[in-house]
Amino acid sequence: MLYEDRDILVADKASGLLTVGTDTIKEHTAYYLLNEYVRKGNQKSKNRIFIVHRLDRDTSGLLIFAKTEEAKRYLQDEWQGFKKRYCAVVHGTLPEKEGLITSYLAENRIHRMYSVGDASKGKLAMTGYKVLREANGYSLLEIDLLTGRKNQIRVHFADKGCPVAGDKTYGKKANGIKRLMLHAASMTFSHPHSKAEMTFTSKVPAGFMALLKG
Repeated sequence: MLYEDRDILVADKASGLLTVGTDTIKEHTAYYLLNEYVRKGNQKSKNRIFIVHRLDRDTSGLLIFAKTEEAKRYLQDEWQGFKKRYCAVVHGTLPEKEGLITSYLAENRIHRMYSVGDASKGKLAMTGYKVLREANGYSLLEIDLLTGRKNQIRVHFADKGCPVAGDKTYGKKANGIKRLMLHAASMTFSHPHSKAEMTFTSKVPAGFMALLKG
């Protein structure tokens, strides 16, 4: 838990933890655990949290939940205007050390995302990036998520031939990498009640730099 007030709750999610439940996993999720927290163990409590956005199970970092329906609506309505920055380690090196990746993303029958050139067949996805360091066959990137499509960052860098390290769906197997090297590192948004600008940061896991050191 990083922050809480009457309207919002900001948490730092671990890699491997679902944001919300599935048909088979109900309790080991960020949503379930934080709902239990706001209820203080009282199952009859009317306190609850509302989902604003999600992180992939294997992505770590910042998650924001609303504590009222009004706060949820505001945050979701304004979501595209908020600043969301990620950190990632990808395989290989990118020819351009700073740039913008744009495509239209569609989803196939097994729920895997892919880029298409036809705007009528997908949703616009835009990812800004800057290379911070290159070493040991990997690149450390600072990424600005300009749209919030499912698996967007992972698909875009796989398209570039530089998949996110540890990505078993869009990437390649690599010995010794036990998690997806993608972390939601910072978020700037306006508070749903006060409208004050707020910025939260989450420290990049040590394993990210360890990959570049070999």
